[in-house]
Amino acid sequence: MCQGNRQGHKLRCLVAGKANHHPLVASSNRIKVVIFGTCFHLQRFIYPQGDVARLFVDGDHDTTGTVIKAVFGTGITDIMNQHPCFSDKAHDQVGRIHLPVASRCNIQCNFCERRMCAEIQHPGWTTELMSVNKAVNFVQSVVESRQKYDFVVGVAGPGDALANDQTFQTLALIHNLQPRIVTCLCTNGLLLEDKLDEIISTGVRALTVTINAVDINTGMKIYSWVKYRGTMYRGEEASALLINKQLTGIRKALDSGLKVKVNTVLIPGINDHNLVKLALCLRETGLRMMNIMPLIPSGKMKDNSAPTCETLQNARQECEEIIPQFNKCEQCRADVVYLP
Repeated sequence: MCQGNRQGHKLRCLVAGKANHHPLVASSNRIKVVIFGTCFHLQRFIYPQGDVARLFVDGDHDTTGTVIKAVFGTGITDIMNQHPCFSDKAHDQVGRIHLPVASRCNIQCNFCERRMCAEIQHPGWTTELMSVNKAVNFVQSVVESRQKYDFVVGVAGPGDALANDQTFQTLALIHNLQPRIVTCLCTNGLLLEDKLDEIISTGVRALTVTINAVDINTGMKIYSWVKYRGTMYRGEEASALLINKQLTGIRKALDSGLKVKVNTVLIPGINDHNLVKLALCLRETGLRMMNIMPLIPSGKMKDNSAPTCETLQNARQECEEIIPQFNKCEQCRADVVYLP
């Protein structure tokens, strides 16, 4: 599946039944969601139960031949082969629930534009912010109704997971109540080193860190500002600080035993010629999984061009020679769960 030129694509939904509070939720009926894009055609089914979806997994084999076991009773035991955001094969078979509890962000990416929106597939967008209690109660209700552990639970926005106490409160409660559920989070990495002990204590087992540059000049074109420990940084200072904290944090997270993947937004004319250098730097940290995603033009980069499918594929192939690539990322919203 090739995913490029995704800006402006909207969900076309056929909803059976009476709509609930969420525009994409229709009581307990199934919703068929079809997303058409320039370079891809994706079809998913969502079984609504509140704000996110019911999930199902079948036994199968991933691309390395490792069996992806039905994790109904014991939960996921092999992150790299069973987590839907780390394994291409597991992506289509293991469910995921994103809980939008993290509202604040500590950096400003020039392509980022956070919105409360129900209709468009866009990272960081959500229909609503969920309270800690609502998020935990929802996960509890899914487990109680299914009696299965065939999904992961993560916090991926709408802000940065590590910049919000609600992230740790939510994931710690879920881990205490349902320790067999794999919990994970997405972060820009600025606070990864600072918050590492707290991340581990909440039971989180997998992290995704978004790194778009290891070259300071390139970073200056991507980030408007970085706020760290109460101080606002801009320009070269901001770029250098963020890159250093990201790479240091990843090394320490890997050393602690956490499974880590790096997401990178491919921005034509900005960082497209530096991705090989980035991959080499990531490999030096010990990282073993990278995910290159196409720019969705928005924010200050709303007039930039998204990469073509060919450009995206070439970048992935070049970096694949350095570090394994995840190829099935759908750039999920902060509140969306996809089903096989």
